[in-house]
Amino acid sequence: MSNTRPVPADFAPIRFSTSALPERERLPRWREEFERRFLPMDIEPLAAHLPFQAEAVLQALPGVRTVSCASSAARLTRTRAMAAESDGSIGLVVNLGPKATVSQRGREVTLEAGDAFPMLTDEVAELTSTHLFGVLLPWNSLAARVSDLEAAVMRVIPRRVEALRLLVSYLGVVQKDGPPVTPELRQSVVRHIHELAALAIGANRDIEAVGLKAAAAARLAVALADIAESFTDPELTVEGVARRQGITPRYLQQLLQALGTSFTAHVNELRLQRAFALLTEAHGARRRICDIAMDAGFSDVTHFNRLFRARFGESPRAIRARQ
Repeated sequence: MSNTRPVPADFAPIRFSTSALPERERLPRWREEFERRFLPMDIEPLAAHLPFQAEAVLQALPGVRTVSCASSAARLTRTRAMAAESDGSIGLVVNLGPKATVSQRGREVTLEAGDAFPMLTDEVAELTSTHLFGVLLPWNSLAARVSDLEAAVMRVIPRRVEALRLLVSYLGVVQKDGPPVTPELRQSVVRHIHELAALAIGANRDIEAVGLKAAAAARLAVALADIAESFTDPELTVEGVARRQGITPRYLQQLLQALGTSFTAHVNELRLQRAFALLTEAHGARRRICDIAMDAGFSDVTHFNRLFRARFGESPRAIRARQ
C-alpha cells in the first residue's frame, strides 16, 4: 500500500467519528479511514474487551497530510510490508494525551503531553497513544531545510520548542477553517508548514531567516483565529490576545499592521459585520438595536451607531427598515 494517494480536490478537512457506527464496525472503519487519508498502519486496541471509540479530523493538502485524533488506547504498528511501500516521507507525531510511546530502530521513547517525535515511514515503527496530532511531510522538502535530516529524526522534540507549539496551533487553524481558496495561498500555507516543521526538527542556518517569516505568518493566523472566536467579548483587548498567544501586544500590532489594519479596526469590523447579520436576519426586526449591539460586542450604543453609519452608510434602524 503506497503512501502516495490522490489529494481530494477541495482539500477540506474530513471529520470521522465511530459514535454512530455499530460496535463491530468501528475498528475496521477507523483502520480504513486512517490508511486511506493518512498512513497505512495496523491499529490494535489495548483494551479489547471495551467498545472501541475514535474521533478524528483528517486533511490532505499538496505536500502535507494531517490527522488529529482521540481514541481508545491503541497500538499503531507500521509493519515491514507497509514500510516497504513507503514513499520515504517523515511522520511527525505530536502527543496530545497524558503519555505516548514510540518505538523504531530498536529504541523506545516516551512522549509527555506536547512532545513530538519524527518517525521514518519507510521503517518498522510502533506507537501507543490515546490522543495525537500526526503530520506527514515529504522527505525532500525537509532535507532541503535540515542539514542532516537522518541524524535529526528519531529524537524527541520537547513541547517547550516554540516552533513546535506554533506548528500545532497553525495546523489546528488550517484544519478548523479549511485551506485558502486560491492555489497560490494554499502553496504559501504548505510552505509555512514545511518551514515550521524544519525549525522544530532543527533547520539549517540558511533556512532560519525564511522560517522566521513562516513563524510570523503562523502567529498572525493563530492570533486572527483567536480574535475571531472572542470578538463579541466587550472586554477583549490586544493585551489579552497577545498574552494568550505568548507574544507582546506591540508585536501583535505589528503583525496586524503588516495586514493593513490595527487591532481595534479589525475587531470593530468583525463586530459590525456581526451586527449587520443580526439586524438583517429573519427575527432581527423583533430585537432592540441596543441588544444587537451588545451581542456583537459593543458596550456603547452611541459609539456603535456612529461606527455602523460610517461603515455601511446608513443607521442600523434604516438598514433594518429597508430589509
